[in-house]
Amino acid sequence: MLESILGSSNCERVLVYLVARDEGYAREIARFYETSLGPVQKQLEKLEAGGVLVSRTFGRTRLYAYNPRYPFLLELKSLLEKSISFYPVEMREELTMNRRRPRRRGKPL
Repeated sequence: MLESILGSSNCERVLVYLVARDEGYAREIARFYETSLGPVQKQLEKLEAGGVLVSRTFGRTRLYAYNPRYPFLLELKSLLEKSISFYPVEMREELTMNRRRPRRRGKPL
């Protein structure tokens, strides 16, 4: 939906994912959208270099989140949240469900 403004669909995917979940890592985002890992990593690096995102390491994983000091953060988030409101209900629910706890051993799916 915002691809023409942001320049690529992967950029839109990364930004929408991070708005919905507050933070994430490259493989998680690529897996959610069923896309290749490389383009997602490039977008994350580009957005971090531009000051839109910040990253931190958690174990061996690099987590990305919005830079709270980015001057247009509120405007960007409101634009992305507005675009999420036009997504199908199933996709909105899947985006906002943020389950990261490990599953208990032996618990059925």
